[in-house]
Order: sequence, then C-alpha cells, then structure tokens
Amino acid sequence: MKKRLNFALIGAGRIGKVHAETIAFRIPETALTAVCDIDAGAADAIARRCGIPRAAAGTAEIFADPAIDAVMICSSTNTHANLIIEAAQAGKHIFCEKPIDHSLEKIDRALEAVHKAGVKLQIGFNRRFDPNFVRVRRSIATGEIGTPHLLHIVSRDPGPPPLAYIKVSGGMFLDMTIHDFDMARFLVGSEVTEVYAAAGVRVNPDIGKAGDVDTAVIVLRFANGVIGTIDNCRQAPYGYDQRVEVLGSLGAIATENCYPNRAVISTAESVRRDLPLNFFMERYAESFANELQAFVEAIVHDRQTPVTGLDGRIPVVMALAARKSHEEGRPVMLDEIAAEEARLETITP
Repeated sequence: MKKRLNFALIGAGRIGKVHAETIAFRIPETALTAVCDIDAGAADAIARRCGIPRAAAGTAEIFADPAIDAVMICSSTNTHANLIIEAAQAGKHIFCEKPIDHSLEKIDRALEAVHKAGVKLQIGFNRRFDPNFVRVRRSIATGEIGTPHLLHIVSRDPGPPPLAYIKVSGGMFLDMTIHDFDMARFLVGSEVTEVYAAAGVRVNPDIGKAGDVDTAVIVLRFANGVIGTIDNCRQAPYGYDQRVEVLGSLGAIATENCYPNRAVISTAESVRRDLPLNFFMERYAESFANELQAFVEAIVHDRQTPVTGLDGRIPVVMALAARKSHEEGRPVMLDEIAAEEARLETITP
C-alpha cells in the first residue's frame, strides 16, 4: 500500500485552519501529524478539531522529525523566508502562503535553499485554482478568444482589515493586490514589463495615516503587448467583488461574482437577488482545496509544483514597482526594481 504523506502545519491562524481541515478531511493521501503556533491554545484547538496527534513545542521539533514529509507555512509573512530555509535544509517539501517576503534579497536566499535541497516549494496563490479563472486561462491558452488584447481584473474587499494588520502588511500592493498581480501573469501567460499605479485613500483616512492606500487602479503592460488593468478597493459595501474580463481578437470571456444561491426575487418594485459571497474563505473555498491537492500530486509524482518559488517572487517585484509608481507618479519598468535592489545590497552594511 502506498505510504501516506505526513504533513505538519506551522501557523494556526485563519488560513492555517482552512489548510488543516483540507489535509485532515479532504485529501486521503495525506495525514496531518503535527501543528505548532506561538499561541499554544490555537495549536491545541486545531489539533482537537482535526485529530492531529501532536501540538509541537516549536518548529525545530517539526523539522527534526524524519517522519514528516512536508510542511505548510501559514505563519506571519515576516517568518516565511526563514522557515522556508529551515524546512528545505531539513529535507521537507514546502507549501508556503503568500508572500514569501517583502524583501527580494530574503526571497532569493529562500529560493536558493530550496534549490540546493532539491525539495518541492509551492506558493499559496490559490486563485489560480478557482474554476472560473481556470476557464478564463483555458480560453486564452487554446486561442478560443483569439489573441488577447485587454485584461481587466476587479478585486474589491467587503471591508478593510484592522489597522494593526495594515501597519505590518507591507501595504495594499504587497498584501491585497499581490493576488491580482499573480492572476494577471497566470491568465495572460506573459510577463509584465511596466506598471503604473494611481492610488489614494478613499475608504478610511486612518489607513492613509498608517502610510497606506485603500483604493487603486493599476495599469500593466505585458511583454506580448497585452494591456491590463487592476481595479482595487479595500471596501465594497455589497460584498466580495471578484471579476475578470479578457478581450481578444475573436471574442471575449468574463467571470461574474459568486453568490450563495441562484434565486431571483421579482416583485412589483424590483427584480433582485441576494448579495455576493462576503468573505474570501467562502468565495475561494474550493480553490484552497484544489491547490493543496495539486501540491500533493507534485510530490507523489515528482513533478514541478504549479506555483513555483519564481511565481512567488515576481508578484513581489510587481508590487514594489506599483508602490514606486504611486510614490513617484510615473510608470515603472520592472527592470528598475531589480536594479534598485542590487544598488541597495551594495550599500547595506
């Protein structure tokens, strides 16, 4: 009988709970054998909920366990890069939530460790696994709508996160828009060469005082000539707004929001339906399961993961370009970010 893959979870927060339940209840080829979190109570709660036999005292205990094949890193962003390095050196396959880090230097060190160890690494850009967006990608890849010309992504949250989170998140481009940067690359199948961001504070002045923006339109130029736009806002009062449209030479394809039901209410005053799903964990529930299934299959069949470390790095470059564009009020070539990082490395003691 084929051996099951033993997983450990690092980080028992909101997304950690989602992934723990997927491994424990939805993927029979796997077993979740350990969990750890700086909050021991949170780790114990997940252990009880998912039947995990051990709440480890720390990550060192997990990395030292030869029975653990893979780890899911769902802790805070500032821990990701170092944990990837430690996991790789311990010979563990790695699923890591986005972003890897806010620093390209730290990302590169982590990716080098993965390369040297020869382990699998997948980054948690779950939207690639959403059936709606998979269908859009297929229409472009097969030429069903011809040569793509224009891409439009709408991504608006139902409400902003707490200010305490915003202050440590790296800002909207690195926290929220990073999903859309990845989605743009995935859908079009070409690299972005230039970014222009027009952004402001329209939802909550306190977000501006914290040094961030909450509303933006970002224009992307792709190497293959496609022009893309990303429409972001931290607050859409009607719910979680997630839509995509692509115009091609032979036609167009578009996705609409997802709803809790398909019922339509018709009265003498109006024809209406209920509001869209209001939270990302509801909207993308299946995609979270699909991405972990793909990660498991990459390990079992010894093939490249569908979202590589490089796929995790490039959206960070795009986010840094968007931030620079907003600050300087001009389009920014992605090549400028690499040059700027190299310059900073030479002057950093």
